[in-house]
Amino acid sequence: MAAEAAGSDLIHVVALLAAGVVAVPIFKRVGLGSILGYLAAGVVIGPFGIGIFSESEAILHVAELGVVMFLFIIGLEMQPSRLWGLRREIFGLGALQVGVCALLLTGVGLAGGFPISQSFVAGAGFVLTSTAIVMQLLEERGEIAAPKGQRIVSILLLEDLAIVPLLALIAFLAPGGADMSLTQRLTEVGIGLAAIVGLVLAGRYLLNPFFRILADARAREVMTAAALLVVLGSALAMQLSGLSMAMGAFLAGVLLSESTFRHQLEADVEPFRGVLLGLFFLAVGMSLDLHVVVQNWRLVAIYVVAYMVIKAIGIYLVARILKTSHREALERAVFMAQGGEFAFVLYSAAAVVGIIDSQANATLTAIVIISMVLTPLAILALQYLTPRDEQSLEGVDIADGLTGSVLIIGFGRFGQIASQPLLLRGIDVSIIDNEVEMIQAAADFGFKVYYGDGTRLDILRAAGAGRARAVLICVDKPDVAVRIAELIKAEFPLLTVLARAFDRGTALQLIRAGVDFQIRETFESALVFGGSTLEALGVDPAEVAEVIEDVRRRDAARFELQLAEGVRAGARFLKGNIGTPIPTPLSQPRRTGQALNEETAGVLHKSEPAD
Repeated sequence: MAAEAAGSDLIHVVALLAAGVVAVPIFKRVGLGSILGYLAAGVVIGPFGIGIFSESEAILHVAELGVVMFLFIIGLEMQPSRLWGLRREIFGLGALQVGVCALLLTGVGLAGGFPISQSFVAGAGFVLTSTAIVMQLLEERGEIAAPKGQRIVSILLLEDLAIVPLLALIAFLAPGGADMSLTQRLTEVGIGLAAIVGLVLAGRYLLNPFFRILADARAREVMTAAALLVVLGSALAMQLSGLSMAMGAFLAGVLLSESTFRHQLEADVEPFRGVLLGLFFLAVGMSLDLHVVVQNWRLVAIYVVAYMVIKAIGIYLVARILKTSHREALERAVFMAQGGEFAFVLYSAAAVVGIIDSQANATLTAIVIISMVLTPLAILALQYLTPRDEQSLEGVDIADGLTGSVLIIGFGRFGQIASQPLLLRGIDVSIIDNEVEMIQAAADFGFKVYYGDGTRLDILRAAGAGRARAVLICVDKPDVAVRIAELIKAEFPLLTVLARAFDRGTALQLIRAGVDFQIRETFESALVFGGSTLEALGVDPAEVAEVIEDVRRRDAARFELQLAEGVRAGARFLKGNIGTPIPTPLSQPRRTGQALNEETAGVLHKSEPAD
């Protein structure tokens, strides 16, 4: 009997793997994307397809861990300072979009003749966008780190937080729900806040020492187990406190984003994330009850279209009100027009307390799943209707198998000048850039520049980073420069890395990333400019050189202080133009102070240190 049970389980595992392996390449080949492939495969092997699986709920619960791990990896890319910088988007843009869309979708239900409580629950559930689908689409397009991608991530974070008050509202709207005491509600809120604070404190003070101890043990499998423990443990803590598992994993990732073990954790979790996220989409496809769809096809079709269109309109209007461009607003509306996995939680809770019945729960779930299926198709339609101005790679070579002893990443104004001393000295230099027009223009001046994105590890390897003696990061975008520096130092720790810094803050980040040399792109030219101004005003060149050297010393001292205490430290080394005292010299005077009268001699004597 045990052998038969094991054989049955193995059939299910093989069926899941085969469905994904067969469907995803086919759908990607025809341009429909991996998500639609997983969803379609799930429908085929599910209880309403050929019936290999009879219960999809158990698989869906396990597969939700894929979303959890995805959010953990996103958190690893999001430093606390960066997250703090998105606070307006999270609590401003996110809250406004959720509120407007909830009102509009509640109105759709009321227009259909449903009671206000049912209309609100149905609409509020559909407001909660699918984090898994949107994040996967953003990752495939390489837009998670882009400003418009960050705004979408901010909205998704707010929606994850919104599940808590929405569940509380369901308890209130339930028959007899108004009897729930204020103390009980405040207790639930307090538990949620305490869980967040506890997770933040644990991440701040316990996780780094914990991983340091494990790293000293030099057991790779233990580090992998610890990474999974952190992800799943934080997710469980949030779930037990009534919050989202994905939110817990995301916070854990954010708290570890500045850890020295960040890249190791990402590498350990990534394989599990990919498999479980694919399993999640398969399970969502299995959950589509085709019997309910067939029996209520008119209702389902009407509300799928109505909810997606009205939600898209609400998202577009909010974006335009907040001065977002037409194209970005349109893309955001199409990306986020579907319902999401948190709707299943909300509808199940509403069914338990009697706001909706099981038939309505199944119908609403089908509406959400069909909207998730239609999202990749809607994005394809948007791309067809508003085609991108794609760069032509005609006449441009892709970086592959380069062997230069120095690799230059970015060949704009800075990179071009930096290359000249190396080339004149006869150094073998390889150059990559991701701007086709720049590559083509450089060819007209005798430069061979290859096409490649320095933020991708596979491109860096193909460009010869593993064989080079030094890498010069000459890109103009500060966040990209820091990302490249972190990636290179994580993968090639012994490689000499020199980087161009956009400003002082970027220079500090590059130092912390481990670069061997950095220079602010305007620092040296500004010193020369200021010195030339002094000479034009008649100051002796020797005195000009002394002043410029004093500026260098002050800047270096201020920079060291900022590394230790933060970017606002070291203001005393600056000379302002509003009557502030002139900073004292950093170097010791050549001669000691001489008293010119008895009173001064007494003061000097008192200020001398005791032996």
